Amino acid sequence: MRVLLASASPRRKEILSQIFSEFDIESYNIDENFVGKDPDDTVLQIAKRKLMAVPDKNRYQVIVACDTLVYLDGKYYGKPSSRDDAKRMLTELSGKTHKVISGLIVFFEGKIIERAIVSEVTFKKISEGDIKFYLDNFSFYDKAGAYAIQDDILVEKLSGSYYNVVGLPKEELEKIMLEIINEGKTDER
Repeated sequence: MRVLLASASPRRKEILSQIFSEFDIESYNIDENFVGKDPDDTVLQIAKRKLMAVPDKNRYQVIVACDTLVYLDGKYYGKPSSRDDAKRMLTELSGKTHKVISGLIVFFEGKIIERAIVSEVTFKKISEGDIKFYLDNFSFYDKAGAYAIQDDILVEKLSGSYYNVVGLPKEELEKIMLEIINEGKTDER
């Protein structure tokens, strides 16, 4: 099965490698501005843009595209544009429960399967010194909400999919792939 991951994210690549032993990676510059009527719609629209940017979709049996954002109190938190932006995000998330929403798009035989997956993350109450330590010692520029769940030092509680918060909801992708495989078996009868 020829599979494409439409993302340059090393975390998505790592998660996808737990499902597929071989796949290609292509990434295109797309407009990642928040566009939807709500957070679920927004991440699905951005993930769909990633899929639509792939020039020759027919070369692959499966294309996986995904986008993830952090959402709190009506506000979107994407990737920080600067250290100050990251500091602002972490300060606003401190001591609160926010949503991490991924839009997962799977393109298979001309069909688009889309799912929005929501996890909730509660941050510890973090001091300005803790934030400075985090920004000095951890990578944050390429992460929605300016943090990685893998670093764990900011997180008090996680409800939902860990992999969703990392950036690719593995469990949901596995369900979709099983549906595709089982549908193929049904079609063969």
